[in-house]
Order: sequence, then C-alpha cells, then structure tokens
Amino acid sequence: MNPFKKTICVLILLACVLMPTGCVSEKPVADEENSSLAEEVTGTAAEEQAGNLRDAPSEVLLQKEYIASKVRDAVALIEEKGEESFPEFRQPESEWFRDDFYIFVWKTDGMRLVYPPNLSGEGENMSELQDSMGKPIGKLFIETALSEEGEGWVSYYWPKPGEVEPSLKYTFIKGVSLNGEDCLVGSGFYADDYILTKNLDECEHFSREGNIFISNLFHPDLYERDVYLNYSIAHAIIRPGEALAPHRMKNPEIHYILEGEGVIYIEALPVDLRPGQMVYIPANATQSTLNTGSMNLTFLAINEPAWRAENEEILE
Repeated sequence: MNPFKKTICVLILLACVLMPTGCVSEKPVADEENSSLAEEVTGTAAEEQAGNLRDAPSEVLLQKEYIASKVRDAVALIEEKGEESFPEFRQPESEWFRDDFYIFVWKTDGMRLVYPPNLSGEGENMSELQDSMGKPIGKLFIETALSEEGEGWVSYYWPKPGEVEPSLKYTFIKGVSLNGEDCLVGSGFYADDYILTKNLDECEHFSREGNIFISNLFHPDLYERDVYLNYSIAHAIIRPGEALAPHRMKNPEIHYILEGEGVIYIEALPVDLRPGQMVYIPANATQSTLNTGSMNLTFLAINEPAWRAENEEILE
C-alpha cells in the first residue's frame, strides 16, 4: 500500500474510532452563538446545541474568507483613491496592518509599491522572488493577478516574523488597475496557526529495550495552543526478532500496522499482525508485541485519552 493510501486509511480509522466517543472536536468560533454552547445542557437542547457546533464554520475557512475579503476591500479602496490609499495600508495597528497581517501592493512588472513590514523594501523589483524551497512565488503572484480569474491563492514556505525555519503560508492575490497600469494586491496567513502538520523526522523520539523506537507523532501536550483533541498517536518500530515488553495501559489502545509481520499477545492470546490491520486492545489488558518477520514491524499506537506515563504499567 502506498503512503497516501496508508494515510487515508489511518484518518478513516481515527474518525471511526474516536468520533463516537466525542474525542474529535473542532475549535469553536469565538462568537456569541458558540459561547452559549459551553453551558451544560441536556436532552433536546443539548442535541440542538451540538448540531449548531457541528455546523459552525472552521477557523481556517473563516481566516481564508477574512483574508480574501480584506484584499478585495483594499482593491476597492485603490480603485476609489488610487495611490492616496497607500498611507492607510502602512498605518500600524490599523485594519490594514496589525501583528503579522498586512496588505502589500505590486505592479505586475514586479515593482513593490506597498510593503508595511519594511518600508525600505518598497521600490524593489520582486518578480524573481522565491520562497524557502526555491518556488518562484514572484512570478506566481503576477501570473495569478493576470489570469482570467484575476485572483487566487498561492501557497509557499516563508519564515514567520522573528523565526528562521520556514512555515507554510497561503497568500491571496487579486489584480487591480492603478493609473492605467496592471497591479496586484495580496495578503496571507500561516497555515500552522490553524492547520497542524508534522513530518516523522521532526518528531521527538526515544528507544526502548535497544531495538524498539517510538516517536510522538501527535500529542496535545506538544502544542502551546488548545487543539481540542485528547488522544495521542505514536509511531513505533520493532526490529526483527525484538519484542515489546509486556505492559498494561489504563486506557484502550489502537494499533494500526503499517509494515512488517508479527504477533501481539493480549492476555496471552496471540493475534497475527500484517500491514493494513487494526487491533483494538482493551483497557488494563496485558499486551506484548513480537516482530516475527525479516523486516521492521512498524505501526501506529493510538491512545485515548492521550498517553501518560502514569497510565502505563511495565510488567516484569
């Protein structure tokens, strides 16, 4: 099974296992309607409020709509006032420039006209601008503004203010005419403010018993903000001939096999393991896993609630 299909299977598995328990939730939009959902209610009222929460738009959708709306508003202001609108875009703590949000304006030959974070950068030609991965975003911004639609989103990697490592960013571009010349207006947001991504090689990892390696692929404690999830996903590798020592978890656990072959013993009952297989391990059940194949046995261990050392007992 290729990695994409494996990912889809795991996501479907998580949804099927966790949604009935109420573990998968979405961060509610902070408005008056959703604030009322925090009240403890029962019966029909509870069902109605739960429905309202499910129907609430996601944060990322709201941010996309907000950015696109502000860019279109900026275009309308330029069409009304021309270059006289530029000082408004540069004004700190205004609707156009606050924190890491700002409006920028280029000519479609690449000349940067408005750049609030660094006014000294205005007047530079940005047509050859590339992102941290070498993507030609200057050309893409211009092509988007000159396209038949005249607007669209461009994704790329760019460091956040004050950071060195690049983050995924989405920028909305819209074309506008200024003094008879084609120009573009844009603004963007960083994906990881709303969408969490992580590569396995970025994960915290540790080893057990020599040839067993475990990485924290997802754990709510790894993030400074509330992710509104209370489960964890660990990526585990057991080398050929090695075994995970007998232990018990106070909570139920799901194992999803990615590659390799082996046997998991649950209360001394053997269950053969193969790629694409899911195993549910009841709470407080003694378990141990043995790699019986010639290649690494690799699997995901999903705990709900999220894994805690106090919930695990290693047995001698």
